[in-house]
Amino acid sequence: LGYGQDDRSCAFTSVAALLENQAEKRTCCCLFVDKEEIGSVGATGMASNLFENMVAEVICRSQNYSELVLRRCLANSYMLSSDVNAAFDPMNPGLYDKDNASFLGGGIVFNKYTGSRGKSGASDANPEFIAKLRKINDDANVSYQMAELGKVDQGGGGTIAYLAAKYGMNVIDAGVAVLSMHAPWEIVSKEDMYQAYSCYKAFLQAN
Repeated sequence: LGYGQDDRSCAFTSVAALLENQAEKRTCCCLFVDKEEIGSVGATGMASNLFENMVAEVICRSQNYSELVLRRCLANSYMLSSDVNAAFDPMNPGLYDKDNASFLGGGIVFNKYTGSRGKSGASDANPEFIAKLRKINDDANVSYQMAELGKVDQGGGGTIAYLAAKYGMNVIDAGVAVLSMHAPWEIVSKEDMYQAYSCYKAFLQAN
């Protein structure tokens, strides 16, 4: 139980996994951005050109830069959008579709698509990428669950995933289930935190 588990629980596990990772075939990074709740605006939001500029700097240190090389690099990237999911609340079951909800202690949560009123404003991960993630987590013995952001017409929301998907990269939301999201005090499971860390670490090592 604590304040700001959305998204400290995902930020902490992400940086812990990155610091224990050794880049091999691919360059790995964690990008910590602000203002997600109000549209990812500003110089520190994902809607800025920060990520493109950072990748361009990396390219310039290894080869001649061109816009085409940058676009190809982004399109050939893989991303886990580390964001929390609303855990099923047994005191308010009518707000959830129990068969498609995340639960405390169920492991890291994958959202194939986000959005409100179903898929409005969504980023939708392709099944081939999901299959790749399932194999990575199965091989690493990581517990995971698939869910959506609340019951249709009752819940929903967005993350930064769609802003990465516009580059053509494979991206999916992957994070910790949170009970009482956006309340002054939020609840997460320690087990889910560990599984999120393990998932991020396995993902970085696999790519």
